[in-house]
Amino acid sequence: MTVALLFMLNLDQLLRVPHVDPLFDISPDDSKLAFAWNKSGEWQIYEMSLSPSPFGRGVRDEGEIAQLTSGPGGKFNPRYSPDGTKLAFALDPDGSESYHLVIYDPSTNRHTDLTPDISHALQPNFCWSPDGSQLAFLSDEKGHFSAYVIPSNGGEPQLVLDTGHPAWQVEWSPDGRHLAVSCEMHGQDYGIFVVDLKTKEVIELSLNAHEPKWSPDGKKLAFHSDHHGWFDIGVYNLSTKEIEWVTQNEGDSQTPVFMDARIAYTQSKGAVNWMEFAGQAFSLTNDEIEKGGLAARSTRKYQIGKGIHNGIRLALSKTEGFTSDAKRMVTTFSSPGQPADLWMIDLESGESIQLTNSLPEELSRAEFVTPEEIEYPGMDGVMVPALLFRPQHVPSPAVVMIHGGPNWHYSAEWNPVMAHLASRGYAVLCPNYRGSTGYGRDWQYAARFDMGGVDTRDVAAGAQYLLREGIANKVVVTGRSHGGYLTMTCLTQFPELWCAGSAVVPFTNWFKSHEDAREDLQHWNIENMGDPRENHERWYNASPFFFLDRIDAPVQLICGGADPRCPASDSIATRDKLLALGKSVDFLLYEEEGHSFLKIENILEAESRRVEFLVKALEE
Repeated sequence: MTVALLFMLNLDQLLRVPHVDPLFDISPDDSKLAFAWNKSGEWQIYEMSLSPSPFGRGVRDEGEIAQLTSGPGGKFNPRYSPDGTKLAFALDPDGSESYHLVIYDPSTNRHTDLTPDISHALQPNFCWSPDGSQLAFLSDEKGHFSAYVIPSNGGEPQLVLDTGHPAWQVEWSPDGRHLAVSCEMHGQDYGIFVVDLKTKEVIELSLNAHEPKWSPDGKKLAFHSDHHGWFDIGVYNLSTKEIEWVTQNEGDSQTPVFMDARIAYTQSKGAVNWMEFAGQAFSLTNDEIEKGGLAARSTRKYQIGKGIHNGIRLALSKTEGFTSDAKRMVTTFSSPGQPADLWMIDLESGESIQLTNSLPEELSRAEFVTPEEIEYPGMDGVMVPALLFRPQHVPSPAVVMIHGGPNWHYSAEWNPVMAHLASRGYAVLCPNYRGSTGYGRDWQYAARFDMGGVDTRDVAAGAQYLLREGIANKVVVTGRSHGGYLTMTCLTQFPELWCAGSAVVPFTNWFKSHEDAREDLQHWNIENMGDPRENHERWYNASPFFFLDRIDAPVQLICGGADPRCPASDSIATRDKLLALGKSVDFLLYEEEGHSFLKIENILEAESRRVEFLVKALEE
């Protein structure tokens, strides 16, 4: 659907719009909520009371939101101590994703770094022990991320679990006895390991499982798994060692959270998702699973709007303005016209109120183009899902935007660059190429051992579709991370399609990028492209660096000097080779930025330069 455009949306203004990170927490007494917000242009930790405000149609008064941190570096994932007196968070000092674990004491306004002067990286995911005496975290001190515990008042970390695979998430059971650790395993699968902290026994759930969450009594563990083709919610019983399935849907059920005998989770289909609660009789029998029946559970749907809900947290206490003793749910919500903000939902009435308001008043009445969910034929005839911002007038200039990951997909979320380009009257196509999540296990795995192959062809087929259908008269391509890599493979494999390409934090040479990357990232490369020595030809043919002579269009490269995922050394070598070949190249290096830029001034400059580069090619 296309709406009438009132004006071209100002890119600088859009880029300055803040948003809330989906990793937030509610205090144990349900009275406060802590979250990361880049409202000041920096990622800082904020806190608010959970009593809803009666004015502004539920939007919070900014005076009721307190900023708890300041200074350089990004602060993320605040988590309250079990007694609610302290708050721990992850600090990324320089964008390199080498996080520190910091504890904030509101009574003294003191911040204590539990991991000062470390030479290794930490993950941003961590958790408190139920008694508050320790924290569990993930460190790559041994060369890959493993699980450790550290006293909450400081001290030497103790290794708890080293599987030899990169660990990504850790959750402490409410009874204090177990840790659940999610690790990257084989291919693109994850495994969950349950560690008995007393006996040291380790149990592995033998299926692709993510997002472990404990039941209140610590006897069951919920997770999501694509064991049946799509992600479904499963529950592992520690005593019986059996798995019960809560859902079996066509679409992804993910990120479960226990509330008494019920489970909340997100349910997605295509570009949007919503939240559901499964009732007390939530398990499915084998016969019901085979029949696809849902008779064993009763569900209720909650949806703020057509967009993406993230980070479910539950609050159980009474709140003024809601039904007495109503149980409440807090989530972030984002859509193409709404940056990610915190919302609270009353589970009984379904009423929702907005807790933070990131969209400035001057944009609240703006008309945003809404993308359509479409499919177009790939080069082999397989239909490729995508989002299309359809222009009012055709043919028009067009931008193909490629998502990163590749285990991710474009959804109906806030994206300032897309919003701006669409408001200029351009067609904007966002392919969810083979290798993307959101469309089942087979689709996600379709590009394994063929990175830069079928995914490149799916993206290029999108440009062909725009031109063939008369939607576009000329096309540029851009993407970041794996999308930056695919930008370069598109430019080298299908040079006739593009009038320019901008690759943001890309890699172009599998060999060099692999050599310069962190060990856990090397693990993913090998699992999805094979060993570089045994599969030299595959790695070589998938590396656009060796085929830069084929490029016919101007190229832009934007990179961060502290990037651990797509090291800048690769982009620098690509720039030098392009220049030696006499190609047109615009190069931007931000020495103190990582894979995701943290400093607002760098974000503004890099994205503005990207858009200027693309617009020049489309309008000259």
